[in-house]
Amino acid sequence: MIRISIDAMGGDFGPEIVIPGMATALERHPDIRFVVFGREDEVRPVLDRHQALSNASTFHHCDVAVRMDEKPSQALRNGRWKSSMWRAIEAVKTGEADVCVSAGNTGALMAMSKFCLRTMANVERPAIAGIWPTSRGESIVLDIGATIGADAQQLVDYAVMGAAMARSLFDIERPTIGLLNVGVEEIKGQDDVKDAARILREIPLPSLEYYGFVEGNDIGKGTVDVVVTEGFAGNIALKAAEGTAKQFAQYLREAMSRTLMARIGYIFAKGAFDRLREKMDPRKTNGGVFLGLNGVVIKSHGGTDALGFASAIDVGYDMAHNKLLDKIAADLSHFHKSPVGVAFKGEPEADAEAETEQETK
Repeated sequence: MIRISIDAMGGDFGPEIVIPGMATALERHPDIRFVVFGREDEVRPVLDRHQALSNASTFHHCDVAVRMDEKPSQALRNGRWKSSMWRAIEAVKTGEADVCVSAGNTGALMAMSKFCLRTMANVERPAIAGIWPTSRGESIVLDIGATIGADAQQLVDYAVMGAAMARSLFDIERPTIGLLNVGVEEIKGQDDVKDAARILREIPLPSLEYYGFVEGNDIGKGTVDVVVTEGFAGNIALKAAEGTAKQFAQYLREAMSRTLMARIGYIFAKGAFDRLREKMDPRKTNGGVFLGLNGVVIKSHGGTDALGFASAIDVGYDMAHNKLLDKIAADLSHFHKSPVGVAFKGEPEADAEAETEQETK
């Protein structure tokens, strides 16, 4: 049985999308049990429409819901200990749930997750890992926006964590890792990226295979299983890809409706277009994983529908079922105990709560 805590108030539409998404996920995975947090007057009427889901859920009332436009520091002040978002995260900490899923404010969710769960041993900063559709299937890209900038050690940690996620999600024994760079030549790129490449080459880790540098166009090709970068570049790559997909879809619609012959041609090719639409459907790859914390937190897109939220729950289910945290802890320990890992490790990390408080300001 996999226990999943849900922030029912998260997202642009709250329980009206979250609850049907949970019902869809339960149909796919009958062994799920949900722990639901939210305002009773808004959640209960929707939950009661789904009898099977209601029987598989435990509900907890929360007076406070984090707004989508709240700053992380404001959300922490107003929602710590009592908001639906905090209590859903806290359920993972206390062992009431195996994974938390929320479509709420990303900054607030990350700040609360860091405060509540803390980072794993040897991890300086958590990362958000996203699933990326490619020509070969799917890849993982991280970090896609948790933090801005990353030094060499953090990039190596991202590589190790991303590889563990790929093993859990794709059932790959030794995922290939690429460092996103401005070129594939070893002399190109920032010093931190080149240092990270050197470390990954020098330490043959049994859990991953270092491929080398990759460029932006390699993400869509699926050149590697895991693409590693820092949050600024990763988030820009994500938004650029989303915008390009929407632009392409718009061009296609305009072209297919421009003339009578084009509309007739669309009718004959409808099956092919339907398969294309299904392959490009962002709802099927919805769900960013917060890696590097002492617990699994999944961030769903705030504007998704029920099918998209169900996909985020699917990701959380797979991460818990395949024991993602155990894989990450073992791989990180192996790296940081190696001679290169010990030599490269920086100064001891400052108090996590004080650091997070400073970042959220």
